[in-house]
Amino acid sequence: MYREVTYSPAYTLVPTYECFNQCSYCNFRVSPGDDAWLSSIQAHERLQALQGKGICEILILSGEVHPASSRRGAWLERIYALAELALSYGFLPHTNVGPLSFEEMACLKEVNVSMGLMVEQVSGGLLETVHAHAPSKEPGLRLEQLRWAGELGIPFTTGILVGIGETEADRVRSLEAIAEIHQTYYHIQEAILQPYSPGDQQTSTLPGFDLTELPPLVALARRLLPSEITLQIPPNLVYYPNLLLSCLEAGATDLGGLGPKDEVNPDYPHPSAEHLQQFLEPYGWHLQARLPVYSQFDSWLSPRLNSAVGQWREKFSVRV
Repeated sequence: MYREVTYSPAYTLVPTYECFNQCSYCNFRVSPGDDAWLSSIQAHERLQALQGKGICEILILSGEVHPASSRRGAWLERIYALAELALSYGFLPHTNVGPLSFEEMACLKEVNVSMGLMVEQVSGGLLETVHAHAPSKEPGLRLEQLRWAGELGIPFTTGILVGIGETEADRVRSLEAIAEIHQTYYHIQEAILQPYSPGDQQTSTLPGFDLTELPPLVALARRLLPSEITLQIPPNLVYYPNLLLSCLEAGATDLGGLGPKDEVNPDYPHPSAEHLQQFLEPYGWHLQARLPVYSQFDSWLSPRLNSAVGQWREKFSVRV
């Protein structure tokens, strides 16, 4: 009898890599003004090339334009247009672009089947170290996003980043904060446990998370989070096969979006679904494609989004 582990066949569109935050461990950002925004023509070309390739989810992942910037409105319009374009090609958009205002979040809800934002860590002490020049990493601001997503009825993905200088107590508090907010709105579908992994672009000298600590962290998260929240681990960052298996045994049941490139961790290529299935099957695991929105949230979607999701459910014949 096989046990199921899921993943999303995904492709990432990046509207811009520019970001006003300067997290010392970041391998994604460029300075504001140093990046040309993704054009409509480029987006059309990329989405056209994905037709018939089995891709379901279009992850729209962006650097952050400052909320007070005169370009903020154009940035939001670009993100909305990309999600709208993805829908027109038959894909399902999921947007993660940093903290938004309530109104911005409500706007993007119209064209996304789900959205996300990492809590990272609730420790305010990190604002004096790795987040010293990253105003939008303020813990209260990020937890507010989870609450707003609940108020707006947005199926949401969140999670914690570990190995950035937090303590074990910080990890517990972060997971408990996610659990508390979910128990008010019941809107969090996934929690990602993301180990910090050093890359070529960072300015930090952090050594990276000790991956041997990940299976116990998965077990801890499984105890602290409600059972309906799926635990996700990124297989490209858990590159020791035995540790990946240990994480699954400890309670992780999802491997996230698998696509051509991990934009946040470009030094760590995603394994293919075929490779993962060949590895997992002898150990009793079946790799199953899923959608970026879980079925219990279908009724939260607009008729238009629900129709798009329904077509994919027929193709995938998935139960999540």
